[in-house]
Amino acid sequence: MQVSDADIVIEPVEGKQGRATFVDLGREFAAREAHSIPQLRSEQLELIDPEKNPFFGHATVQLFIACREGKPVGRIAAHIDHLALELPAEQGMGPSTGMFGYFDAEDENVSRALLSRAEEWLREKGMTRMIGPLSLSIWEEPGLLVKGQDHPPMIMMGHHPAHYADWIESGDFTVTKRLFTYDLDITSDFPKIVQRIVASGERNERIRIRPIEMKRWEEEIRVVLHILNDAWSDNWGFVPFTEAEIDHAAKKMKPIIKPRLNMIAELDGRPVAFMMVLPDINEVLKKVDGRLFPFGWFHLLRWLRKPMGAGLRVPLMGVLKEFQNSRIASQLAFMMIEHIRRNALSDYGSRRSEIGWILDDNKGMIAIADTIGSSVNREYVIYEKAIGVS
Repeated sequence: MQVSDADIVIEPVEGKQGRATFVDLGREFAAREAHSIPQLRSEQLELIDPEKNPFFGHATVQLFIACREGKPVGRIAAHIDHLALELPAEQGMGPSTGMFGYFDAEDENVSRALLSRAEEWLREKGMTRMIGPLSLSIWEEPGLLVKGQDHPPMIMMGHHPAHYADWIESGDFTVTKRLFTYDLDITSDFPKIVQRIVASGERNERIRIRPIEMKRWEEEIRVVLHILNDAWSDNWGFVPFTEAEIDHAAKKMKPIIKPRLNMIAELDGRPVAFMMVLPDINEVLKKVDGRLFPFGWFHLLRWLRKPMGAGLRVPLMGVLKEFQNSRIASQLAFMMIEHIRRNALSDYGSRRSEIGWILDDNKGMIAIADTIGSSVNREYVIYEKAIGVS
């Protein structure tokens, strides 16, 4: 039996307790999915805390919870990234573009009510276009999973039931961008052409592929993220990292960075490219059910010291724009991938890696993924809708 929207009440989330309810509701929805991985509750709370997540330094955010007969039945975030408003519209964001994220709903009526409330809030703020889901930043968990529900997500990737796509699309949303992740067996050598390209680069005295130096971590992460800000600046959906976000990322990422899995490529002594690889912490979070206490912290710390056999994810990679249309760009990419592959096998006995997300129009990265023999294993979608002006 269909329940009318009149039975659904949408309330704004306020304060610490409200944010806790918002997070716990999302955890309840996630627990229903067969391959979802419970994340650390403390980390989830931090992401929506204005005092702890530097994203709030350039964004206006409103969280909402839907209730039916006093029971929470859905949630959504409506937000405006003020840095994104300054970007060219052809890059996916731009003037008058608001966003939604953290979308969960009990049924289609709840979905409709939540999306309508987020749309209303954005329209009241002067937005004329709505995109999402983005939870919250493009750098956190972008997109709705539409293919790949049959296996667990890797670190920092969302997991959603298949029917969410139908519910969103029934609200006049259309696909604006697709994001892919690629699965790669790293136990096998790459094709001969890649081996020749790597060997040629290793003979080139101008090129140096080196691990990130943890003794200089603060400096190194700035090198990486400043290359990223340049390399990705023309990409769809790009929003530059602020200095506060770089500081925050440096602190949060350091415990899971393994130097020999993260490479910086230098040309004539100058850092021009990087590849970041993270061991899949979701593997241990699944074992401890996303809880640090009473014994989860012990298992987590032991795993962090030596994540043997861990799957790996390549979340970020970049080459300075001035080199992107040259042969050396792909050569540096193949060299970093191969050096990391060797180290992952010898140091951790890893067997699998996931590359992405990769934009559906990023022909260079798709070509690299295809050449090394990887294949698409998950697809995410970002939707858009014209919402007019109130």
